[in-house]
Amino acid sequence: MQVKKMLLGTAFVALGTSAFAQTAQPTQPGDAGADASGQASMQAAPVRPPQQNLVAPGPTDPLVQKRNADASANSEYRASKKASKEDMKASQKASKAQYKEQVRNARINRKADKQAANNQLNTVEPDGPKDTGLQH
Repeated sequence: MQVKKMLLGTAFVALGTSAFAQTAQPTQPGDAGADASGQASMQAAPVRPPQQNLVAPGPTDPLVQKRNADASANSEYRASKKASKEDMKASQKASKAQYKEQVRNARINRKADKQAANNQLNTVEPDGPKDTGLQH
């Protein structure tokens, strides 16, 4: 409520000063710049005060300060959580690719080992009896 009163008061002050500055001031008959036709008053532009940006002061209410602090902490937490989630996804993707490569290499090695074992058996006993799997 106090902030509202302060803003209204500053708005009234700003309006009052701008209205006062824009009023035309009559020229004195003894002025050197004024002639009988009044051209000097037409040439003088109305003086305007510099524009002021009204900024409300920071809240003094502890509950408002706590709310603002909580909001900023929550946004920071969400941002860090999102970043860590993206990092986790990237590391999981890399781990999965590494695992697939290991499985692929293991299959190739197993196949090569089988072939080497078969080649070794064939070189030791090339014409030996072969197991046909029949039982008598």
